[in-house]
Amino acid sequence: MSVQVARSIDAVLDHLSSVSEATLLAGGTDLMVEINFGRARPPDVVAIDRLDELKSLQRNGRVRMGALVTYTRMLDEDPGSLALREAARTVGSPQIRNAGTIGGNLGTCSPAGDTLPVLAALDATVVLRSRAGERRVRFIEFMTGPKRSVRRADELVTAAEWDEAGPAQTFMKVGTRNAMVIAVAGLALVVDRVRHRVGIGIGSCGPTILGAPDAERFATGMFDEAGWERPSWPSEAARTEFGRLVASAARPIDDVRGTAAYRRQVLSVMGARAIARVAELT
Repeated sequence: MSVQVARSIDAVLDHLSSVSEATLLAGGTDLMVEINFGRARPPDVVAIDRLDELKSLQRNGRVRMGALVTYTRMLDEDPGSLALREAARTVGSPQIRNAGTIGGNLGTCSPAGDTLPVLAALDATVVLRSRAGERRVRFIEFMTGPKRSVRRADELVTAAEWDEAGPAQTFMKVGTRNAMVIAVAGLALVVDRVRHRVGIGIGSCGPTILGAPDAERFATGMFDEAGWERPSWPSEAARTEFGRLVASAARPIDDVRGTAAYRRQVLSVMGARAIARVAELT
């Protein structure tokens, strides 16, 4: 195994353009598990954790979060999304949060990645760079399957970007225990009261992070009626229907963490709780 420590983004891009099987290493919270369990033996590793350009966090109505922003920074600083902060709080232990990064979550592209449902709900954009230049891909189009994405072998994830959506947002997660656990199901809900937009991201319940367009349309109609600028309290029937529509968007499987039926049930419950929570926030 060859390991190189990158000193500049240009050096990384040069390497990626010349080596077909290069593996990028940021915090290592996913890759080192794969290596330690013998599931991965990358022949060529490039450590990018010293690239300060990828550690920037900029907010000016639109958020640009560099790929090396850690979960701890999302908790210590305002990341421009309450739901993202809530998701970061659920990630692993303090040691994992100190090392793990938003770019690592995007690079691994697991349907169980805790921050990824939030990026879907925010309608975030993934910024990719190669020697040929920079391109932007909507997050909802970025993932193509479990641990697969549209990122080419010669590209580096440099940032995620999204419009600030205000405080009416939340993230919920169910696991087999209360902490340091892979999600059985995750749900992010964002209500942008300025742009009159509802966004939903569902994690661990399909081959990719899923949206829920029927639930989004239902909630949009509810806020159209109640008034986007005012707090409200959805009726029990509205909460139940929203939860049902969220669950119906899932494509879960049975696995060691839970059954498909259980995942749909918890999504229904989380959906009802999430819409009640965000409807009060302005």
